[in-house]
Amino acid sequence: MLTEDERMARKLIIDTDPGVDDAMAILFAMQSPQLDVIGLTTTFGNVCVERATENALILAELGNSTAPVAQGVSVPLQMPPKPHAEAVHGDDGLGNIHWPASQRKPLSLSAAEFIIEQVRTNPGQVTLIALGPLGNLAQALTLDPQIADLVDEVILMGGAAQTFGNMSPVAEANIFNDPHAADQVFTAPWKVTMIGLDVTHQVLLTNTRLMRIQQNNPKIGDFLYRSAQFYIDFYRNLHGVDGCYFHDASTIAYALDPSLFKVEPAAIRVACEGIASGQTIVCPKGMSFPEPHWDNLPLVDVCMQVDSERMLDLFEQTLSQTQ
Repeated sequence: MLTEDERMARKLIIDTDPGVDDAMAILFAMQSPQLDVIGLTTTFGNVCVERATENALILAELGNSTAPVAQGVSVPLQMPPKPHAEAVHGDDGLGNIHWPASQRKPLSLSAAEFIIEQVRTNPGQVTLIALGPLGNLAQALTLDPQIADLVDEVILMGGAAQTFGNMSPVAEANIFNDPHAADQVFTAPWKVTMIGLDVTHQVLLTNTRLMRIQQNNPKIGDFLYRSAQFYIDFYRNLHGVDGCYFHDASTIAYALDPSLFKVEPAAIRVACEGIASGQTIVCPKGMSFPEPHWDNLPLVDVCMQVDSERMLDLFEQTLSQTQ
């Protein structure tokens, strides 16, 4: 019999390019009784889309989830692809732990087709969590523009409003890898929440927490701890920090408890070429400029502050539970 939490669970489709931090987010969501992961859609980004699909199948199985996996776009909408991030996530995308492959298979539907099908089947109930470049969401909008009125919310990890980027001084990786898709998603008439580097760089996940999760929930905790070591070594060598920044899993924390964050409404356009390619150019609500590119656009909720300890506590408590 379903519990009340399971009956009321928020439906999520997670669009992902796993990725160590994607794995943290996906398992966080699958362990949360308040959330119902109804599917994973995959894209290029941290790894090629084929590897992303293999990893998504592994994560669904590890998370004891029946969520189907649909493979999506393999290249950006309008530009040559950038190199994948093996130096950050390892050759296998999961920290070079070479976890056994899943025997599950992806759907025959494309990611965009699956998104459209599920949104139309569950109008007003599906939240799209985007953890990678935004080509699948852009493709779904192109195929069926009306889904913008039927999606509950888009919560995406990407962008930088007032801080430096991680691919250039102004560009964050997910937006940088497909800026045309990102510009389409930010300017579509649906509710978007952007969780960018302004907040994810405020939160550091340490091995101390990961070891506590490993002790309390050995199956998932062992995977998380092992996969995170390559990722943590990257951040230690690059930034001199003792842990990893809490990027993708922040979207799941927001879906569970928006009060963890302080948001500011703004219109966003994305620079799609030149030295600023991938920049999320944020125009705060109420401001106007002679240049009209931000006029009459839907407002995006831009996360600017976060209660890092409360968020990390929520992550630890959720992943420490066994199912």
